[in-house]
Amino acid sequence: MKCSLFLSSFSVQCLEMTTKRKIIGRLVPCRCFRGEEEVISVLDYSHCSLQQVPKEIFSFERTLEELYLDANQIEELPKQLFNCQALRKLSMPDNDLSNLPTTIASLVNLKELDISKNGIQEFPDNIKCCKCLTIVEASVNPIAKLPDGFTQLLNLTQLYLNDAFLEYLPANFGRLTKLRILELRENHLKTLPKSIHRLTQLERLDLGNNEFGELPEVLEQIQNLRELWMDNNSLQTLPGSIGKLKQLTYLDVSKNRIETIDMDISGCDSLEDLLLSSNMLQQLPDSIGLLKKLTTLKVDDNQLTVLPNTIGSLSLLEEFDCSCNELESLPPTIGYLHSLRTLAADENFLSELPREIGSCKNVTVMSLRSNKLEFLPDEIGQMQKLRVLNLSDNRLKNLPFTFTKLKDLAALWLSDNQSKALIPLQTEAHPETKQRVLTNYMFPQQRNIASSQ
Repeated sequence: MKCSLFLSSFSVQCLEMTTKRKIIGRLVPCRCFRGEEEVISVLDYSHCSLQQVPKEIFSFERTLEELYLDANQIEELPKQLFNCQALRKLSMPDNDLSNLPTTIASLVNLKELDISKNGIQEFPDNIKCCKCLTIVEASVNPIAKLPDGFTQLLNLTQLYLNDAFLEYLPANFGRLTKLRILELRENHLKTLPKSIHRLTQLERLDLGNNEFGELPEVLEQIQNLRELWMDNNSLQTLPGSIGKLKQLTYLDVSKNRIETIDMDISGCDSLEDLLLSSNMLQQLPDSIGLLKKLTTLKVDDNQLTVLPNTIGSLSLLEEFDCSCNELESLPPTIGYLHSLRTLAADENFLSELPREIGSCKNVTVMSLRSNKLEFLPDEIGQMQKLRVLNLSDNRLKNLPFTFTKLKDLAALWLSDNQSKALIPLQTEAHPETKQRVLTNYMFPQQRNIASSQ
């Protein structure tokens, strides 16, 4: 009778014992009626300051399934390593490898490969023999191109090639039809191959920090896409074709040169997070109000002079940042944002707030720093969940008496030089209206000269 044994727990520690390092393993094997046996299937030599692969490993070449060599100083991989044909996971990030030997083709059962943070310049073409590979992490390597053989890894579901030197992808990259996650951040990509449309199972695509001048048209055909990063590129417009991505929940196109957003963005009706920060937008389309599932909207650091009234239709919005624009007012419809938790409108030209803002009763953090506010509406006292309120660098002479209702307020910033989060307020009569107001030694505010220019 042949017994089936499994490694249920294994830990390896590197200990200094005189001048030698010894690997200590703890095995808890499965037991059966006819005897006991120990099978080494996992070895972890991470953070052991190794300069070469330990020879002890080769004693387990028939049973070893997972090998961790993370964070050492290994410069090359010995041929014997690739006799471990039972290997399913090989992890060796953060080493000093300069190449991946062609003998890797022997690892026909390999499913996960992590070679990130090395000095590897290319994949050997016969990587195609590792047909079981499902996950490849090769970020932070000077890889300039992928061999055609790479596109024969037909079981690949996750590929991470961030921070490499890629200028293009193979024309038949679309053969990797099982890809669900593709991260190509911080490369030199300008276009995508047309075959990309075949990646029908792709859910997450990160093309941030590349050199795209426009949104690749082929993306509109990847109907299952849920997350798209295109930040830090050179996009000048967000075309209507983006609206064809009906499943998209996350879109980051911040830090581009976008001047216009097509009305058809409303087609992305599953969108929950929309990041448009640091562009050149002068207005938002009215159709943005049709993105009913939005929970986060960031339009800070643009050139917006007005916000559309339709923004009030975003009833699920929890975070809204419109800082660093040229806004002179907020629309009264902002009062319909009953789910709002965080509101930031710093560094604009706001001279007053709409009374309707008092209806945003779930806001806990509100920042209105560096505006031209001379007074606040009494209705702000209705925002009783407010915990942090930044009013520094404005032109306020006092605060409405209704501030006394803000029992949860833990921080009230009235000046950039303020030493404490909360400074006591005194009640006074307004010199003109005779109504009660709140004040202290920080009023009237003296607006910074630099901010007022």
